Amino acid sequence: MDYKSLLPELDAVIDKLAPRAIALSDAMAADPEISEQEVRSSKAHADFLRSAGFEVEHPFFGIPTAYNATISGGAPGGKVALLAEYDALPEIGHACGHNVHGAMSLLAGAALVPLMGKAGGELWVTGTPAEESNGAKISMSAKGLFDDRDLALMIHSGGEKSYVRYRCLAMDSFEFRFKGKTAHAAASPWEGRNALNGAQLFFHALDMLRQHVRPDVRIHGIYTQGGAACNIVPEAATVRFYFRAARRAYLNEVVKNVLEAARGCARATQTEVEWSNFELSFDEMRPNDAAETMMEEVFTEVGAPFGPCPGPQGSSDVGNVSMRCPALQPTLSIVDKPYAWHTREFAASVTGPLAHEALVKGARILARASLRALLDPDLRARMRADFEAERNRHD
Repeated sequence: MDYKSLLPELDAVIDKLAPRAIALSDAMAADPEISEQEVRSSKAHADFLRSAGFEVEHPFFGIPTAYNATISGGAPGGKVALLAEYDALPEIGHACGHNVHGAMSLLAGAALVPLMGKAGGELWVTGTPAEESNGAKISMSAKGLFDDRDLALMIHSGGEKSYVRYRCLAMDSFEFRFKGKTAHAAASPWEGRNALNGAQLFFHALDMLRQHVRPDVRIHGIYTQGGAACNIVPEAATVRFYFRAARRAYLNEVVKNVLEAARGCARATQTEVEWSNFELSFDEMRPNDAAETMMEEVFTEVGAPFGPCPGPQGSSDVGNVSMRCPALQPTLSIVDKPYAWHTREFAASVTGPLAHEALVKGARILARASLRALLDPDLRARMRADFEAERNRHD
C-alpha cells in the first residue's frame, strides 16, 4: 500500500475529529490532575479512544490511571505505540502542555483506525501517567511492555522553537535523612547532635562536588525537614535531591561520590544518615538516526519548521522507553513567545489558538510517522539496526 495514497483519508479524519480533541485538551486544562491522580483525565482519554474504535484496557499494567488502546490491521505490518501523557503540575496546572500533546496522540491514533486494514500491523495508544513524578513509562519499560515495538513515539508541547532530535538527562532522586539527638539549644547544647548541621554540611559538600563533575551534570535539592523549634537541637533533618547527567553510566559514578559525601557529613557532625529513592530513576534519551531522519521528513512534509535541539531538556521517562525500542519525542512549538515549561505563562497558553493549531498539526505528524512505520519494513529494519548499534555502544 502506497503511503501517500492514504494521506487524504488520514487528514480527513483528523479534520473531522479535531474539534473533539481540542475540546478534550481544553477541558483537561480547566480541570488539571497531578501525577498519579489523573482519574478523570485517563477516563476521558479512554472514552475518546473507545469511541474511535479501539479496544481499551483501563486501568492497565496495575496502574489505576494508565490505559492501553489497541487495534490490529493484521499481518504483515509494523508494531507502533503512540504514547499519551495527561498529568499536570501542582499549583500551576498544565504548565508542561500535557493536555495538548496527550490529545495529539489520541487524535493521531483515531485517524489511523480507518486505515489499519490497508496498513496492516498493530497500533497502540498507551496512556502513561505521572511523567512529572514517578513516570509510568519507567515501570512499563522495565517490565518489557515496549520490547516488541518497532517504534514508540509522542510529541511534547514546546516553547517558541520546535526540534526533532530531542535529548534528555538521566536522573536519580534521593531523600537523605540525617539523625541526631535533641538537647536544650541554650542550656546544654553539648549534649545534642545536630541533624540539621549534617544536612547543611551535605549541601556544601555537593556545592563543592559541582567543581569536579562534567558540565552536563545537574544537582539540585531542597530541605523538607529541619527542626521544630529554635531552642531544640534538631534530632532529624531531611533533604531531597535530583541528580542528572547526560549518560546513565556517568550518573552512577556521580551518585557513588554523593553517597560518600553523605557518609562523610554524618561523621563530621556526629550524626547518622540513611537514604532511599523517592521516585523511580529516569534514563537519558537514546538517539535513533533512522527514526529521527524520518520524522524530520514528516515535519517538512506538513510545513512544521524545526531547528537543532538546544541540548538536553530536563528529564523524561520517554528516555526509559528508548532503552527498550526505537523511540521519538520531538518538541513542537505551541506558543510564539519564548515561554519556558513549568511557568504560569506557559500554562496560560495551552488553550490558545496557537496551541489548538499545534495540536492538529502534531496529530498529522504523529499519524504520518506511525503510518510510515506500519507500512515500511525497510524503515523498521533501519530503526532497529540503529537501536541495536546505540545499545551496543553504551551497554
